[in-house]
Formats: sequence, C-alpha cells, structure tokens
Amino acid sequence: MTPIPAWRSLLFVPADKPALLEKAHTRGADAIILDLEDAVPAAGKPQARADLGNWIERLAGCGCSVVVRVNSGWLDVLADLPAVIRPGVSALLLPQVKDDLPVRAVSGIVAEMETAQGLPEGNIGLIPMVEGAAVLPHLPTIAALPRVVGLALGSEDYALSLRSEPGPAVLTPVCQMMVQITSVRGQMAIGLVDSLTNFRDLDAYGRTCAQSRAVGMTGALCIHPAQVALVNQGFAISPALLAWADKVMNAWQQAEAQGLGVCSVDGQMIDRPVVERARHILKQG
Repeated sequence: MTPIPAWRSLLFVPADKPALLEKAHTRGADAIILDLEDAVPAAGKPQARADLGNWIERLAGCGCSVVVRVNSGWLDVLADLPAVIRPGVSALLLPQVKDDLPVRAVSGIVAEMETAQGLPEGNIGLIPMVEGAAVLPHLPTIAALPRVVGLALGSEDYALSLRSEPGPAVLTPVCQMMVQITSVRGQMAIGLVDSLTNFRDLDAYGRTCAQSRAVGMTGALCIHPAQVALVNQGFAISPALLAWADKVMNAWQQAEAQGLGVCSVDGQMIDRPVVERARHILKQG
C-alpha cells in the first residue's frame, strides 16, 4: 500500500536550475517538486533528465521529501519515467489529467520499474492535477486508484478551462469537491481558493491559505520560496486542536478497553467519526 504523506507546502523548483536546486533543501518546504514540465524548455529536458538522479539523491539525503512533476505528452512521460523512478522519490505530480486512463497507465509502468529497481511495490505515489473542468466527473474514480495519494489543483489552468479568472468564486467549488473526494480516503487535497501567483502580497496570500484550510484543503503548491512559511503556518494544526485530539484518543482507548462504543471529553460525546477526525488531526500535526 502506498503511504499517504501529510505535506502542507510543496515547492516547485525547475529541474534545470542548479543554483535553485542547491538551495531547495533550505526553504522549509514539506516537499520539493522537481519540475520537468512547464519550467524546463523542450531543448533542456534531455539534460534535466540526465541530471535528475543526482538532485534526487542529494535532496533525499538532506531529508527532503522529493516529488517530480513529469510531462503530460506520452513521448515525454516515457522519457521522464526512467530518470524519475529511483530511491528517494516519494511521488509523481501528473499534469493535464483528463480522466483515469493516463493515471492507470503511469501506475502500471511505475510498478514495473519499481520491481526492476528493487523498490517496494507501491513505494512511489501519484498526485494527479486538476487543471480543467473535463476531469471533474472522473475524480472519484481517479482518487480510488491505489497509488493515488492526493489531488492537486492547477488553479490558473482550471480557471482558464472555465473562461474565467482564478479567484474564490471559481476555485472554492472545485476545492470543496476535492476535499469531499479525498477526505474519504485520508488523501491530500492540495490547492488554494485563490490564485497562487500573487506572491508579492504576502498578507493576502496568508489569508488565502487560512481560507483554504477552512474549506478543508490540506496544503498548497508554492511557486516562490517566500510562500512556504505562509503555507506552513496557514495549514498548521493549532496546539489547542492537537491537545484536543490527543485527549480524544486517550479517552477512546480507555473506552475501548472497557468495551464501550462511546465516551465523552469535556462534555462532548465521542464516537467513531469524532475519533477518526482526531486521528487525522494527529497525523497532520
């Protein structure tokens, strides 16, 4: 079974920029996304693939969780995967997904490559991107695939698919849909209810993170290092909520030991749904 991480901040770093890659592990992000797609011009992709193994090894060696955004065209994807499937990679970010078929295909190829490399089966997760309205009917099927660990919103492309601007009116509904689908399986819902491109106004960006957390999103993609701390703070679990969750779990364990199916904490009735929420909070914390 593919382990599901609890990343708040996922920082994009172009896979062909050594100066940025050298500093990536110092940025404080929960995961580093080595970007082989939009950030790398076509002429630079072969060299970026050739160098990728070195950067994966170095970043993983520094304790970073490493994600790779592969390309969307099949010829490019098939060229990407041999460079990507190796120890140190936690997940692949899959762009421009239209339905479940490419996710299934990539999953099958990854499985064969994991076996060939001696990696544990299911070691590398998949995070399909929601970048167009056409994929929405397929999201429940996509999220149910065993290697999928979360969904990520590509806000600019998604808004473009609706002939609209990336703002709360357009992005909040799709965020809510992603939360409903991923929460059933404890997966990540990555994205913001507003555009992620405005990294100059950090106060507004911080408010957007808090609003996205309130909707149920679990983290966000970062396109600039200045966003990382705000995302980590905006999606952090408060000490008071962690203390509540810990108290709930302790009370539940005592209730189970006594053969009880419910208990109470500070006057609140605790049953299994509340326990599962507490368990999820502790996992995120």
